[in-house]
Amino acid sequence: MRVKYVILDVDTGIDDALAIAYAVQSPELRLLGITTCYGNVSVEEATRNTLQVLDILEAEEIPVVPGADKPFAREHVNEAGRRIHGQNGLGNTSLPSPRRTARSQQAAEFIVSTVREYPNRVTLITVGSQTNLALAIQKDPAIVDLVERVVIMGGAVTVPGNVTPYAEANIYADPEAASLVFQSGIPITLVGLDVTMQTLLTRTHVQDWRALNTPFSRFLADICDYYIDAYHQFDPSLGGCALHDPLAVGVVIDPSFVKCVPMHVRVDLEGEVSKGRTVQVHQAEPNMEVCLEVDVERFVSHFLQRVCKSDCKADQVAVR
Repeated sequence: MRVKYVILDVDTGIDDALAIAYAVQSPELRLLGITTCYGNVSVEEATRNTLQVLDILEAEEIPVVPGADKPFAREHVNEAGRRIHGQNGLGNTSLPSPRRTARSQQAAEFIVSTVREYPNRVTLITVGSQTNLALAIQKDPAIVDLVERVVIMGGAVTVPGNVTPYAEANIYADPEAASLVFQSGIPITLVGLDVTMQTLLTRTHVQDWRALNTPFSRFLADICDYYIDAYHQFDPSLGGCALHDPLAVGVVIDPSFVKCVPMHVRVDLEGEVSKGRTVQVHQAEPNMEVCLEVDVERFVSHFLQRVCKSDCKADQVAVR
């Protein structure tokens, strides 16, 4: 199987950390670099968190490139994600200072130069706002025809939002950037709340990690205990936390984890209630593939095996 060249764009909170681990430990992917953005935390904190996660994974050869510190066309940065991910973005877990520094290059420049170095081979996995990618497209519009695919964790096309009744957090963080990306002509797979809310990590999985008793498994258990506690405050019936960002990585590793439908989706840019809503436009040419079904048991089992060599069986996976 051909190895897929990947850039992972993150705002490293807890599920970003899980996605990084999943990508690093999947031989199907060659992780060319990780770009960071504001979102769950500031871009400086997201960069630090990313370096710390790579340190504990012993993956220090992967470049980390900081990006946008504010939205594409707005000044306000909403850091409400700290309620879910902790004040430091990693469940307030203490980690040693990073052993290296990030690159001085900007994320948009890195995206453009890497896509041009590997034309039609790079898949971008964006699991935060679309700001870095929008800036890259603005800098070099030709990259929309040079990217193999963009897999976006974002949106809620057929289900309610998670920051407003209509909007998902990553799209809400920078609706103008998402709108530019959606309308750019770049090939998109949208992995939104339509599927990610079905993929749950449970207390049993976290206990399995803690029982492995390695530095990395303890780190995973600590941050995910925090994450599940945060989810419980908002939805006690859920029984775990959603694997939002890891599913976007999983779709690149094995597209058969999901079933997609071609759609034309636009982003609402106005109104306090509707801002950031992802809306299907009927009778318009499709501009993306939208994931609407997910093989929960197979994906979660694969994620658990890869991320920490867990022995959790498929029949222990929670399905919602």
